[in-house]
Amino acid sequence: MKNGFIASLVLALSFGLFSACQNSASKTPVETVAAGVKYICPMNCEDGKTYSEPGSCPVCNMDLEPMKEEVGKNTAEYYTDFVNSPAQLEAGKSGMMSFTPKIKDKDGTAVPLDLVHEKKMHLILVSDDLSWFDHIHPEYSTSGSYDIKVLANGENFTNGRGHNETRFEGGGKYWAFADFKPTGGLNQVNKIEVDVAGAPTKALSFPQAKMTTSIDGYSLTMEAGHSGTGLVSGSQQHIPVSIKQGGKAVDPATFENYLGEKAHLVMIEVDSKEYVHTHPAVENGKLDVHTTFAKPGTYRGWLQFQTAGKVHTADFVIKVQEGSAHAEHDGHAGH
Repeated sequence: MKNGFIASLVLALSFGLFSACQNSASKTPVETVAAGVKYICPMNCEDGKTYSEPGSCPVCNMDLEPMKEEVGKNTAEYYTDFVNSPAQLEAGKSGMMSFTPKIKDKDGTAVPLDLVHEKKMHLILVSDDLSWFDHIHPEYSTSGSYDIKVLANGENFTNGRGHNETRFEGGGKYWAFADFKPTGGLNQVNKIEVDVAGAPTKALSFPQAKMTTSIDGYSLTMEAGHSGTGLVSGSQQHIPVSIKQGGKAVDPATFENYLGEKAHLVMIEVDSKEYVHTHPAVENGKLDVHTTFAKPGTYRGWLQFQTAGKVHTADFVIKVQEGSAHAEHDGHAGH
């Protein structure tokens, strides 16, 4: 009887444990995909391309989001109207640059913008040779424009560089990438030519890759692809970035958030001005860049991160060879 009782008890306990495991397994979250739901990069990196399942954007590495019905039905064509004052900007002199989001064939319609990475509009300014870079944020005016003050030589920045002011120290051609998301629409990046009068600075070229750079006491090194075999276009690339200070490794997880991320990386191709903006993740004590280059070529890269309230901008020169499975992509990657 005693042995029979023990056997029954063991059987009961075994059944209880089996049932508990079954119940525990049934409570494990399982990601389901609703029928008919389309997923899209919140930055619209691939010009409206959607996916049937959730995942990460192959260009900027952000999580894909379910496409809202209002966005899917929005077929408006947006552009940015650019006006400067005076009519001709001049190097070393003050002025104003105004950027107004508009809808083609509906110029009188107001275009409200969503906050994206803490700002309604991000503006990337570069010189034509890509030797000069500025990442700033225009301020909204009641006229509907987003304005940037241009400072004269000798005029101090109100809050330091990287806010809502810029300065052109040399004449020539510049490019502005206006990055914004209309409410109810997809993220937009509009490329605008800016001509500045005055003596140009000496143009630079970038024949050699620059994968290690120093800024403000930090040393940053990009690997040429996760396997070290180089970078190619048309397929997702994996680029770890190690960071040191005083010869000691720095964990980027300790960085302050800058515009909602631990770091931002903008890359622009020298000839085509192909624009890529990605957000490196923190993995294994490094910044880990996952992105897809639409085109081969030489890219200038600017990686920005923040410590002790200061934004650091580290520059790179990145060589990308044409991949064997070159993707058909002629779009842009949004901020």
